[in-house]
Formats: sequence, structure tokens, C-alpha cells
Amino acid sequence: MKKKPSEEKEEAQASAPPAAPAVPETPEADAVSAEIKVLEDQMLRLRADFENYRKRSARERQEWTERAAEELLTQLLPVLDHFELGLKTAREHQTDTAVVDGFQLVYDQLQSALLKAGLKPIAADPGTTFDPHLHEAVSTLPSDTTPAEIILELTRRGYLLGSRLLRAAQVVVSRGPAAPADAEGQDG
Repeated sequence: MKKKPSEEKEEAQASAPPAAPAVPETPEADAVSAEIKVLEDQMLRLRADFENYRKRSARERQEWTERAAEELLTQLLPVLDHFELGLKTAREHQTDTAVVDGFQLVYDQLQSALLKAGLKPIAADPGTTFDPHLHEAVSTLPSDTTPAEIILELTRRGYLLGSRLLRAAQVVVSRGPAAPADAEGQDG
């Protein structure tokens, strides 16, 4: 049986979800709606500003902590240098082995604590390649046995704090074989 158009219209209206009650278009309703939009926008901006503030505060706290650790470790580096020099001198002058061993244990403990704090010594052993980003050349020497740009001697150990250079390693670098004296340069 075929339905009449009026019956089809009634069925469509019955199956459709009920429409939201129409809000009368009044100036007061428009003003309230505009104010709600303004307040929602302000809330979103405040939320974003607070999130940015929270992240910035955390980043600044981290930077302060790193700077404080860097300053402390920078002040401890000369102590570490003198400790190493004292141990080397004690061994060279054949100081009592019990004393040297005791100081070596304290030195190792200090090194371990500094490593845990993020301090890493820079590799600058003789025979390694000179890296101007990590090493400071305090002198260059000619060498017939060592090619140019190779470290001959470490004069002061360098350190990294994490990935940042705290102090460059001071080294003596090879210039390579000595150049023969220039014959024209000797004529005076």
C-alpha cells in the first residue's frame, strides 16, 4: 500500500531527532553569546599562557641547577689538578707506598663522585688527533716521527660537563717533520 505524502512527512518528522528549542534572536541573547565566546577565548589564552609559564619555569630551574653545578665543578678542577700532581710527585720521590695508596683511593673516590655529577675527562692521550673544539694547543713542536696535528703531550687535563666544554685540554701538538732552513732567508 502506498503512503500519502502527508503520512511520509509525519514519519520523517517522528524519526528525526528533536530540534533544539529555538533561542529567540534578541539583542540580550546576542550579547550573552558574544560574551561567552570572549570568555572562552580568554580561558584558552590563559590556559596556554600558564602552560608556557610552567614550561619556562621548569627550564629556568634546570638551567640554574646546571649553572650551579658548573660553577662548583669549575672551582674543583684546580684541586683535582693539584691532587694528580701530588700523586705523580709522591710516586717519583718514592714516598711510602701506604701513603700513596691512601691518596690514590681518595683521588679515585673524588673522580667517581665527579663522574656521577656528569664530569667527563677529554681524551687527549699522546698519539690522538688534535681537535680545536676540545683541545688548546699551548705549544707546537717539530717531530720526524709524528705527523702534524697529533698530540705529543698532555699538559693539563680538560673536561666536559655533559656535552658542554667545561675546560679545554691543554696539549703540545706536533708540527710534523721540521722544514729545512730556507737558504735565501739566511742571507742577511
